[in-house]
Amino acid sequence: MKKIQILGTGCPKCKLLMANVEAAVKALGTEATIEKVEKIQDIMKFAVMTTPALVVDGQVKSAGKVLSADDIKKMLA
Repeated sequence: MKKIQILGTGCPKCKLLMANVEAAVKALGTEATIEKVEKIQDIMKFAVMTTPALVVDGQVKSAGKVLSADDIKKMLA
């Protein structure tokens, strides 16, 4: 099971990335835990300077942009 984390303080872009991740996971039919990381201290642990950021299994896959559900599906497949 994949662990997917959305790093962001709750801005509209962060919420859109979260929705796109949920859509991608549902479309793939894969099992994943999706977690929002909103505390600045926790976000800084990933050395990410811009949000929203996408982390899959502890690895930062994207920062500073909202990926589409299709982009996320390719990343998770």
